[in-house]
Amino acid sequence: MSNVIGSFGVAMLLVAFALNVSGRTRVDSTLNLALNFLGAALACAASVMIKFAPFVVLEGLWSAVAALSWIKAYHRRSVEIPEEALHRDR
Repeated sequence: MSNVIGSFGVAMLLVAFALNVSGRTRVDSTLNLALNFLGAALACAASVMIKFAPFVVLEGLWSAVAALSWIKAYHRRSVEIPEEALHRDR
């Protein structure tokens, strides 16, 4: 079971990397951050299952950083004022 979970996690990380490198997503895009968070969390869970501490630390930190970045990006987008709202006639 750990192989399946870990494989899905690593696949998500590789998809995020490929989309970013190819210019199809931005580093702070919701898709990129979600793939990084979920992929790292799954890889971390698989590492816990096989008791491989170095990757538990690596993937745990990776998922934490991705989660915090996702939250920051969400809050940043929620306070942005759309350009067209700045130029509306009253």
